[in-house]
Amino acid sequence: MSDITIHELEAAINFWRARSPSSGDELVLCKEASALSKPYALMIVQRQAVLSPEGLDGTAQEAWNSYVRLKNGL
Repeated sequence: MSDITIHELEAAINFWRARSPSSGDELVLCKEASALSKPYALMIVQRQAVLSPEGLDGTAQEAWNSYVRLKNGL
C-alpha cells in the first residue's frame, strides 16, 4: 500500500461526512470520519504530509480501505 497524503485523508473524511452526516445535538461524526480525523489531526500538529497506512489503527484502516474501494467503484 502506498502512503496516504494529508489531502487524500481529508478527502476520505469528507466522503464519509457526506455519506453519513453528523448527527444529534452534538453533531457527532460517523465512526469512519471520526476514526480518520484522529490521524488527520496528528498529521497537522506534527506537520506531516504523508502517513503510512500501517500507521492507522484498525478502525481507521477499515474506513480508509472502504473509502478507496467505494471511490474506485470496486
